[in-house]
Amino acid sequence: STMRERMTTDPVQSADPLHSSTDPSEGKEKLRLKQEVGLISGVSLIAGTMIGSGIFMSPEWVLHHMGNPASSLLIWAACGLLATFGALSYAELGTIIKESGGEYIYILRIFGSFPAFIFAYTSVILVRPAGLAAVCLSFAEYAVAPFYPGCSSPQVVVKCTAAACILILTIINCLNVRLATSVMNIFTAAKLLALLVIVVGGLVLLANGQTQSFQNGFQGTTAGIGTVGVAFYQGLWSYDGWNNLNYVTEELKKPEVTLPRALMIAIPLVTCLYLLVNVSYLAAMTPSELLSSGAVAVTWGDKVLGSWAWLISLSVALSTFGSSNGTFFSGGRVCYIAAREGHMPDILSMAHVRRLTPSPALLFTSAMSLIMIISGNFSSIVNFFSFMAWLFYGMTISGLLYLKIKKPELPRSYKVPIIIPIIVLVAAVYLVLAPIIDQPQIEILYIILFIFSGIIFYFPLVHFKYHPHCLQRVTLHLQLLLEVAATTRDAN
Repeated sequence: STMRERMTTDPVQSADPLHSSTDPSEGKEKLRLKQEVGLISGVSLIAGTMIGSGIFMSPEWVLHHMGNPASSLLIWAACGLLATFGALSYAELGTIIKESGGEYIYILRIFGSFPAFIFAYTSVILVRPAGLAAVCLSFAEYAVAPFYPGCSSPQVVVKCTAAACILILTIINCLNVRLATSVMNIFTAAKLLALLVIVVGGLVLLANGQTQSFQNGFQGTTAGIGTVGVAFYQGLWSYDGWNNLNYVTEELKKPEVTLPRALMIAIPLVTCLYLLVNVSYLAAMTPSELLSSGAVAVTWGDKVLGSWAWLISLSVALSTFGSSNGTFFSGGRVCYIAAREGHMPDILSMAHVRRLTPSPALLFTSAMSLIMIISGNFSSIVNFFSFMAWLFYGMTISGLLYLKIKKPELPRSYKVPIIIPIIVLVAAVYLVLAPIIDQPQIEILYIILFIFSGIIFYFPLVHFKYHPHCLQRVTLHLQLLLEVAATTRDAN
């Protein structure tokens, strides 16, 4: 069979990781991914994915929607607090269900097979590849800009550079997990250094008395429910990645310790940096200058660094490449885990027999991202990335509340106060409903229709287990070609 028949169908039973599905490879030599991700690599994976192009591009949009500097800073702080609360909630889930896969595995174990398949279908086919393609295109824009001074870069060059970026990331992640984490560590250090340059420059400007932007800071604040929600979307795009470590739980060293610690270090660090960077932008530019800037960080570099402004463009390119690596690293794991649980073709659940990387899943994610880059028709969907993300975040957090109330006896090394997931759930409901109620757009209907189009595939392929015989032969040939074999769960 090309689809694993290892689904969990009983929500109550599946909430307990001790009752997870049986492993057909028991009694044989077991192949599993190595536990290569320690505390430093864990912090790098979270911070490195969060700090992408967002902090260099989003501040003008947050300011645009909120109307003044002070309220925009409040939005950035609130986004950081919400990301921290969400991550702390996920930390408890990660110590109850010690499996990789993030939202997918939590929804599967708590709510059962159908909603988990819908999440996997949406995430693997659309959300993760679209997010990766968007970040790689952002990298390409900054990487090729110096070669086309004074004019916009040709789209064919940008797309070819973005495609090359994805192919390089594919090679790195397929070769070795340690190589991929080393790349994350190096690029995270580089982008933190770039942000520190902006922070120090801003502090110098403030010390010299450039505080005009902060006078009458709350004047002209926008108070519309939908507008504030859209401002949150822009800010939260910059914080996206706070949940990435939960996608690789099985590859963590001592996950019950590493997961909460890495979250508690990385997210407050990123939040503080984001706030200080925004203050630096506002110290260097008036609100009107910031709003008219196409790329805030580049404008800041021109004003503050002068002839050294090229360092900022280089830093943004490095930052987006590092963020792409983190997105690719975790995104491939969703595909791999979904296949291991029978919700994707069996070949995607296999790992390279020597390198111990989930190379088929990584190659599939890469292929989907390349298709989106070539077609170039996904931008409207990416704009609603936060809508889809917070829809599933809300479902996952409601699952945690279910476990806390109905299954308090489950062993867990970390417990979050129940008020925190309640706050995250309320925020998720607000972020999903507010833009729909205030400014309904047809694109959201398209997204909802796409999500539920997964029903067409679920019932024949998963529920009724209809598997064309020709797929088995294709799977065997791909196994030989890619040198991969079936894996087992980590026995945490």
